[in-house]
Amino acid sequence: MTAILLCMFHTFSPMEAYGWAHKPEVQFSHTERGNMNLEEKVRANIIPEHLAVIMDGNRRWAKKKGLSTSEGHREGAMRVIDLVRNCADLGVKYLSIYAFSTENWRRNRKEVDYLMNLLVEFVAKELDYMNKNGVKIILMGNIESLPEKTKHEVKQSIELTKNNKKLNLNIALSYGSRNEIVGAVKKIIKDYENKKIKIDDINDESFKNYLFTSGMPDPDLLIRTSGEIRLSNFLLYQIAYTEFYFSDVLWPDFKKEELLKAFDSFQNRKRRYGN
Repeated sequence: MTAILLCMFHTFSPMEAYGWAHKPEVQFSHTERGNMNLEEKVRANIIPEHLAVIMDGNRRWAKKKGLSTSEGHREGAMRVIDLVRNCADLGVKYLSIYAFSTENWRRNRKEVDYLMNLLVEFVAKELDYMNKNGVKIILMGNIESLPEKTKHEVKQSIELTKNNKKLNLNIALSYGSRNEIVGAVKKIIKDYENKKIKIDDINDESFKNYLFTSGMPDPDLLIRTSGEIRLSNFLLYQIAYTEFYFSDVLWPDFKKEELLKAFDSFQNRKRRYGN
C-alpha cells in the first residue's frame, strides 16, 4: 500500500506516511537536553529508517598521510565495519553504501583488483558477526560483472543472511543509478509485452518495484564525506525527498561521532515533502 493510498483512509503525518517514523520523538526540557551528550540526544529522537552513504576520500586520506592508496582503502573498510555496527546499534533498518560504481572500473587495474580482494576479505571477516546480529546483505548492481571470487563470496553472503531482519545492508557494487533506471524501463517494457502489466499500472510507485531497492522505503538521509557536494550517480530515483548531509571529513576519519553529528542535523530539520 503506498503512502498516498494510506492517506486516503487515515490522517498521517508526512513522516508516518513515508514509513520512517518507527520511533516516536521524546520531548525533553531545555535543561534536560542540555545535560545530554550527543549520543543520548540522537537516541532520544527519530533515527533515520533508511540511511544512504557515499563513502568518499580514501585516496586523499592516504595521500595526506603519506600512505599508499591501498592503505587508504583498507582504513576505509574499517569505517564500513564501524558504520554497519553503529547503524545496527542505533536502530537504522536499511543502510545503503556506495562501495564501487560502474565508473570505478575505469581506475587502474591494480587498484580495482585490490578493492575486489578487499571486499572478499571484508565479507569473510564480518559475515559471521553480521549473520548472528541480524544483518541481511543485499546487492545493488551488476553482479555478473564482478570477478568470480568476489561474485562467489557475495552470493554466499546473500544466501546465508537472506532471512535476517534487523538491518538490511544494501551494498552498491558495480552500481550506477542511470543503469538501474534504464534496466527498470527495460523490465517494464518486457512485462508490458508479456501482458503482465497495463500502461495505466505504471506510476512513480509501481516503478520502484523494478529498482534494486524494491520493497524498501526511500532513503531518509544521505551522507557524503570528503567535502564533495554531488551525488555521483547514486540512487537518483530514490532520493527525491531525501535529506542531504555533506561532511568535509574524509571517509577513513568518519567515525561514530561524525555519524551522530549527521543524525543530529537530520533530527533538527523539518521534512515537508513538498507541502
